[in-house]
Amino acid sequence: MLINLTELFNLEGKEKTYTPDIEMKIYHGPYSDCEVTDSKPVKLRIMNLGDKKLEVEGEVKLALIIPCDRCLDPVRVDLEFEIIRTIDLNRTDNGSEEDLLEQPYVIGYNLDVDQLVCDELILNLPMKVLCSEDCKGICNRCGTNLNHETCDCDVRSTDPRMAVIQDIFKQFKEV
Repeated sequence: MLINLTELFNLEGKEKTYTPDIEMKIYHGPYSDCEVTDSKPVKLRIMNLGDKKLEVEGEVKLALIIPCDRCLDPVRVDLEFEIIRTIDLNRTDNGSEEDLLEQPYVIGYNLDVDQLVCDELILNLPMKVLCSEDCKGICNRCGTNLNHETCDCDVRSTDPRMAVIQDIFKQFKEV
């Protein structure tokens, strides 16, 4: 959703509160795409600091479906975080490409709420997502989810430096 910021330019110190809905259904993260399952409207307070500078404060509550880092089962992750940003609209007037990259959530005099949430979301994602603390993961040989079933794969870890010696032993066993 886009919020038109021009109505805040009239008076320095003018403040307005918005509660836009998050329209994105899929979060395109750095490692995978995650489904947004539950999102509350974003509570934003935007204040004019003067000289085309705005301060944005907000609260975001949403849930993502993220694959478990060990077994790849989908896990619901509830996130709640705050947004505190200062927007300098003088920078976007210059048209400098570097300035536009620093504030990708500002398009002209409009604030893209979904892009702002995405920028903050990447900072608030958990480092590791597990379906449970005792998740067994998947078998590195056959890909079986070890939480649901067992496999008959050889679980010995082999040192790649010993591969040549193991080949010699295999030749003598065949004789």
